[in-house]
Amino acid sequence: MHSLWMLVAGFMFACMGLLVKLSAAHFTSTELVFYRSLFGLIVTFLVLTACRMPLATIHWKTHCWRGLFGLGGLLLFFYCLTQLPLATAVSLNNTWPLFLILLATLILKEHLHWPLACAVMLGFTGVLLLLQPTLNESQLLAGLLGVTSGFLASIAHFNVKQLGKLGESDWLVVFYFTLISTIITGTWLALTQFSTITAHNLLLLIGVGLTATFAQLALTRAYRMGKTMVIGALAYSTVLFSGLWDVYFWEEVLPISAWVGMGLIVLGGILSIRVIPKGVRNS
Repeated sequence: MHSLWMLVAGFMFACMGLLVKLSAAHFTSTELVFYRSLFGLIVTFLVLTACRMPLATIHWKTHCWRGLFGLGGLLLFFYCLTQLPLATAVSLNNTWPLFLILLATLILKEHLHWPLACAVMLGFTGVLLLLQPTLNESQLLAGLLGVTSGFLASIAHFNVKQLGKLGESDWLVVFYFTLISTIITGTWLALTQFSTITAHNLLLLIGVGLTATFAQLALTRAYRMGKTMVIGALAYSTVLFSGLWDVYFWEEVLPISAWVGMGLIVLGGILSIRVIPKGVRNS
């Protein structure tokens, strides 16, 4: 049941999304990625130092790939949010669990259990029903980039699984990811422009950093201790939690199809736990 850490990650990612939405009036998407990464870098560095855990690693290449693919997927996702309707961008980005199943089957040699694959497809159907994406001809390039963001995210998640199997700690994995993201986005912003930070929006930035860091830690633990394809199905919980935040904070009235979609997301996650063979649940 270690894969249930993905539910924690899903909730924290939804909270981060809520805070990012509130922060969008004050900062650009690149700035939000930078501050999110910088805050996570500081927190993980302090924890690793306090616990006297070494920062050096012999698996630096895997950390680099995880950081580059993760940051690339995140930047593309934020770009699509500026070019596409929100529902379309989120739906396209949430194709990553489908790509993850393919990677797990081909590279990790995990056996493809068709009931589990159907559970993931059920969850993605729920995403489509909930968000009801639309795409016109003028948005085809941005749509392709949205799918690419999902593919890059799947590789990043796959790298997290590899690092877990190599014995890297959750804190160290998050540390290197935030380090790479901070350096790259910070360099870009240094060549462009930073927005003004006030006492009000500083609290939003801290909230984004906290929720993102906790989400990354829970995600890393899920992949280190859980089953890859189960986690892929449970990843749709982020969409469910985000939908609930929309209802609570903005009093958005959801159509029946949206509630059906949310139900399918939950059902897909539950089925993924029940159909996975008992002998490999904790593999």
